[in-house]
Amino acid sequence: MQIIPAIDLKDGYAVRLKQGDMQSAKIYDKNPLNLCAIFEDLGAEYLHIVDLDGAFLGRPKNRAIIERICRDCKLKIEVGGGIRNEDTIKGYLDMGITRVILGSIALQKLDFALAMAEKYPIVIGIDAKDGKVAINGWGDTQSILAQDFAKEFLGSKIEAIICTDIARDGMLEGINISFTQAIAKASGVFTIASGGLSSLEDLQILKDNGIKAVIVGKAFYERKIDLQKAFQKFGNS
Repeated sequence: MQIIPAIDLKDGYAVRLKQGDMQSAKIYDKNPLNLCAIFEDLGAEYLHIVDLDGAFLGRPKNRAIIERICRDCKLKIEVGGGIRNEDTIKGYLDMGITRVILGSIALQKLDFALAMAEKYPIVIGIDAKDGKVAINGWGDTQSILAQDFAKEFLGSKIEAIICTDIARDGMLEGINISFTQAIAKASGVFTIASGGLSSLEDLQILKDNGIKAVIVGKAFYERKIDLQKAFQKFGNS
């Protein structure tokens, strides 16, 4: 199983939210580089970074700290939040980012997202509130069902889909298994579960249900899960 620790950035700090509410932000480290070193030592291979400010603004806001992380960190990095054009994609990849996550723009301009996937290593973020796609920092819920949107990527060149049930995000109540499975089935694309992981037992449930990748956020920060044990027991690739 691919276990991917996450750093969410707000004003340059590593924070976690509850259900995407920026007012709920809790600061865990004012220097996210500290976390990168910890994740490396624990055995991570990938790092998931979200520019929360960028997601709301529609343009990158935490680029400077992301660049520092990229320069000083040996992990493969995927980054999302406020990425709306090809120049931003190229800028992140030139920086050394491994793959770029397109969220809101993928729904708003599907042809653009598919075209970018033909040229660059692209991951699609599908975030859902009550089963419907939410964009712009999860502030705008659309009419399209997440599962129907996922079907648009059948046969595409995207590398993966990250799917998040917003109701579970930051709540430590377990991953929405059926939602993740539905996205994987609809898209035919390697699918990464996100939102709600709370324990090693949750990882076993994911594995038993055929889910091969997961993002770990608050469970690590709140010390609900021992990442070193997770990597040892479930692997990281």
